[in-house]
Amino acid sequence: MFLIQLLLPLYDNSGIGFPHKNFETLRDELAERFGGVTAFLRSPAQGLWKASETAPVHDDIVIYEVMTESLERKWWESYRKKLEADFRQNLVIIRVNEIELL
Repeated sequence: MFLIQLLLPLYDNSGIGFPHKNFETLRDELAERFGGVTAFLRSPAQGLWKASETAPVHDDIVIYEVMTESLERKWWESYRKKLEADFRQNLVIIRVNEIELL
């Protein structure tokens, strides 16, 4: 079993929030494909990284999670590219962990 997490920004690089519809569409697409989705939306996580030698970059993010029996890498690569376009990002992080249900 795999746990797949999608980390998405709440704001674009200009500080403008993405429409709520973007997140609803994402939720609905994942729920339809995987039979369910968990979204961590209320308390956004905060990301911080150095894009250069100057000031660090800050992001408020939300996390979506799905579980699946198989990992369709080609589908996820294509979906990541779609999200990068939808959320105007150079890179959207999608990470996967193999898990065991107890």
